[in-house]
Amino acid sequence: MYLPAQFEGDRDQAAALIQQYPFASLISVDVEGLPYVTHLPLHLETGVQTGEPMTLLGHVARANPHSRLLRASPKAVVTFLGPHAYLSPRVYPDLARVPTWNYVAVHCTVRATLVEEPHAKDALLKKLIADHEPAYAEQWRGLGEDFAQKMLAGIVAFELEVTGMQCKLKLNQHRPEARMATQAMYAAGGENERALACWMDGMYANTQPAGGRES
Repeated sequence: MYLPAQFEGDRDQAAALIQQYPFASLISVDVEGLPYVTHLPLHLETGVQTGEPMTLLGHVARANPHSRLLRASPKAVVTFLGPHAYLSPRVYPDLARVPTWNYVAVHCTVRATLVEEPHAKDALLKKLIADHEPAYAEQWRGLGEDFAQKMLAGIVAFELEVTGMQCKLKLNQHRPEARMATQAMYAAGGENERALACWMDGMYANTQPAGGRES
């Protein structure tokens, strides 16, 4: 994606966004050369603090052609979109400004490995369950081996090794004269606006003044 230097986030910020907003778009190229997109939750497995490659875990229905695309061509793209919101030019002290849209996003280039073995698929599913409803794990175990095997047979699971990553935090940080007004506007807004205000708080907490201006 287009990523000006002033909007570039780091690895820790990318991991935080993925964990907070795990519903992703998995994008491959189909036989006609067009993007094929599946929307799905993914689990961030490794590499958050260890320096190892990040790995994402997920699955699709066996009937979804995406599993065949990943088998034929393991390289794909995964995108995560966090909070996003309109920004009015009213935040600026002068009138010669235009509206914009602020957002946080992560794009990952990945290499897929299909997970075929039933116990490995079951372990993968339990990690996704732990992300969203840990208490369901007990219900899943109580459904019985036959039911579990039937459900596992109906999905194709995969590990996605992250081979490249871009993190974009477009939060108007290149306009320090409007920072306080932008944060105040977002803090008083809806869910997305308030979430952006929190991201701004976190970003500016680690920002040191340079020459009288925020860097």
